[in-house]
Amino acid sequence: MTHDIRAQLRFLSISAQKVRLIVDLVRGKDAVQAQDMLRFMTQRSAEPVLKLLNSAIANAEENFGISRDDLFIANIHADEGPTRMWRRFGARGRFKPIKRRSSHVTLILRERESA
Repeated sequence: MTHDIRAQLRFLSISAQKVRLIVDLVRGKDAVQAQDMLRFMTQRSAEPVLKLLNSAIANAEENFGISRDDLFIANIHADEGPTRMWRRFGARGRFKPIKRRSSHVTLILRERESA
């Protein structure tokens, strides 16, 4: 029987579009391999995704007794969170809206089937 180990990161103050660039690279990879990839990425969104992955791996080891070498990223996706909007007034009476976007990241780990 395979367990789905699920971890969520909510209200991350980086836009979902930027997080998806990182998330798409690690989808389907082994957990340890994905950790190594994320550790050396320079993008700002790589650090919170790495932290989320470390949390999910720790949950799998502690709660289910699954070795980190047997885990792979079955599903990971970044959805849009709430957008904070406020206004700034520009020249000649114009109105400049500012949007501060956020995202929710969901990660699902599974145990690899042994042959």
